[in-house]
Amino acid sequence: MAVDELDTRILRLLIEQPRTSVREYARILGVARGTLQARLDRLERTGVITGTGPVLSPAALGHPVLAFVHVEVTQGHLDEVGDALAAVPEIIEAFSITGGGDLLTRVAARDNAHLEDVIQRLIRMPGVVRTRTEVALRERVAHRLLPLVEAVGRAARKP
Repeated sequence: MAVDELDTRILRLLIEQPRTSVREYARILGVARGTLQARLDRLERTGVITGTGPVLSPAALGHPVLAFVHVEVTQGHLDEVGDALAAVPEIIEAFSITGGGDLLTRVAARDNAHLEDVIQRLIRMPGVVRTRTEVALRERVAHRLLPLVEAVGRAARKP
């Protein structure tokens, strides 16, 4: 989907000021409220905007240990294992991947012992061949999308 300069400005405001009203966004951007609402509706309909909820911290929820667990799956069982992973609350994301392993999960744990318990639960799942775990020491670049939004906006301005 093409994102133009106004879309980019809207997305920047949504990221930087997520609790502002649509009316205030329209005032800041100097556009009619109806125009802004139509843009927001289109951005949601086309999947650019996928949610509006709060961003939560697993660490603040008592799960400060972050690990990435690669899961190797028996051929033909990827969907079943994926469904089983969804039942583990400590798995906060899971992706099918290429390379070493079939799935990559992001796991939040209370401590290293809890992480080990989660990994043991994964290993016991039918269809899981083995796992490989990497513990994150420190976040170097927080999850972000604004630089990408700005790059897309710049590209849209070029002839």
